[in-house]
Amino acid sequence: MNGRTAAVGDTVGGGMYRFLFQPKWLAFHALCAAVIVAMINLGFWQIRRLEEKRTFNDNVRAAADAPVTTYDDLLSTTPDGAADDLQYRRVEVTGTYLPREFEVVNVSQGGQSGHDQVGALQLADGTLLLVNRGFAPGLAALPELPEGEVTVVGRIRRSQEARRGQVADDGTQQLTEIRRVDIDVLSTQFDRPVQPVYLDALQEDGAPISGLIPIAFPSLNEGPHLSYSIQWFVFSAFVAGGWVLAIRKSISDRAEAAAEAAGRPPTKRKKPLIPEQYL
Repeated sequence: MNGRTAAVGDTVGGGMYRFLFQPKWLAFHALCAAVIVAMINLGFWQIRRLEEKRTFNDNVRAAADAPVTTYDDLLSTTPDGAADDLQYRRVEVTGTYLPREFEVVNVSQGGQSGHDQVGALQLADGTLLLVNRGFAPGLAALPELPEGEVTVVGRIRRSQEARRGQVADDGTQQLTEIRRVDIDVLSTQFDRPVQPVYLDALQEDGAPISGLIPIAFPSLNEGPHLSYSIQWFVFSAFVAGGWVLAIRKSISDRAEAAAEAAGRPPTKRKKPLIPEQYL
């Protein structure tokens, strides 16, 4: 067997796969494997996000459906530092509004832009509980704060904070308009302690608050996590399929080149499903 025949035999026989171990092919394999692993991990990450969202929704529903209790009783049975766990619990609290209010600007609800009214309710122990009394659409005037003792029923909310890239309110200035109910910022506006949570008011003295719409309950949908996870798994399958097709195409091309070098007619290819001019 001469050298040319031996080379051809290596190409069409077991040696035809040796090219897959060339540096550029090894780099291609590593890239494909890394992309597939990354996409699969992203798919499972979205599934974990979905489970977290479902757990959050279940906790919110359970808290919202719990019976109304007094604010003092609920706080007294809550460990220090765990006030955030009380979010969306309905409570009843009695106090007197200070003659000081804040307007939360640039908010929207139900497809309408508007503003919220936030007051500071002084409790029997002298501390203050911030209360978001509700939403007023458009440029509608905010109602006057009630005078005298009032009993508020509302949902507990944790402090809002500026996210990355958002502008925070400057607590060193006297504030009238605010961007959010940031308790740390608003506590600088008073000379007495402020409670670590605030309320989204539902009623005052057993009736809806005139001139305001209660703050909307959050939407408890599952978000796009399931569809995103499916997309990542599909993308990983596409990459794996493309990897295999690229290898098969290279093997086929090398086999044809070897056949031509040996003077044999090339293997007849199947007609592609998509004509080359459209690829």
